[in-house]
Amino acid sequence: MTWMVYGANGYSGRLLARLAVDRGERPILAGRSRSSVAPLADELGLSYRIGDPAAVPLDGVDTVVNCAGPFAATAAPLVASCLSAGKHYLDITGELDVLDRMFTQDAAARAAGVVMITGAGFDVVPTDCLAAGLAAAVPDAVALELAFHAPGGLSRGTARTALGEAAAGGLRRVDGVLVPTRFGTPSRAVPFPSGPRTVGATRWGDLVTAYRSTGIPNITVYTSLPRNAGSPLVKVLGFGPLRTLAQALVRRGGPSRERRSATGCEVWAEVRDAAGNPRSATLTGPNAYALTADATLRAVREVRAGTVPAGVHTPSQALGADFVRRLSGVEVHLG
Repeated sequence: MTWMVYGANGYSGRLLARLAVDRGERPILAGRSRSSVAPLADELGLSYRIGDPAAVPLDGVDTVVNCAGPFAATAAPLVASCLSAGKHYLDITGELDVLDRMFTQDAAARAAGVVMITGAGFDVVPTDCLAAGLAAAVPDAVALELAFHAPGGLSRGTARTALGEAAAGGLRRVDGVLVPTRFGTPSRAVPFPSGPRTVGATRWGDLVTAYRSTGIPNITVYTSLPRNAGSPLVKVLGFGPLRTLAQALVRRGGPSRERRSATGCEVWAEVRDAAGNPRSATLTGPNAYALTADATLRAVREVRAGTVPAGVHTPSQALGADFVRRLSGVEVHLG
């Protein structure tokens, strides 16, 4: 038995496939496009399969990693196939609605005896692990703030997802409930390791995963936003046809190897108890796409080794809050 990279024709899927081979793994590559999957498989000396998420053959595979965005289109059919065939499933989504729906499959995953880890890359792994670590240190925390800064450019899939999330508007979790806010509001200065940066609130998957991992009822997630993030044009993207057109104009590809090597990521997290006492942590790491490939491959190995119980999990639930410390080039500092 082996494992599968579905969406191996995408930017993150290619990085994961190459890293897997570098570390002695022999996954099967899969996707919907033979013209892009087959050449990569030939280059790496791997077998491949072609098919839609609902129909790709899973025989001889025990674990599937979904790297094919938008995950709103691929996650549900691939999860259904994995549940039916008794296969473990991981994905690298950061899409809030997809993450939320994943947890509705927990009972089915337990009944099937399979492990499902959602958000197994950046940004969910570092933010989720920092949040879980702080929640363990401050068990009576009532508020959590998370912020991340990841320069270095975006892949086509990430850029298209970001357009959709921006068009949907901002969200915060208030007393356990997701509350709509204006995109980028509120904003604040965050003391990243490289220095303070002004960041704005955004609609991001941690509003689901960190809540699942910690139970903290009030959560805001911030990131560095473009100067025109508050522009009325962002609202215009809420009109489906215009958003589709904008997404279609995003160029293929992603950061070059040189660009990935020259850039890193930073994460900041802070919890407060009912009295307002804070406790914070920061993280520095490699380029977000390099971190995603490393984290996903390590998570696959843990799942296949049988160390994770059946069910749907966040990264920290499945692998522990200290999992992020084991990733290459990552350093965590507690305040």
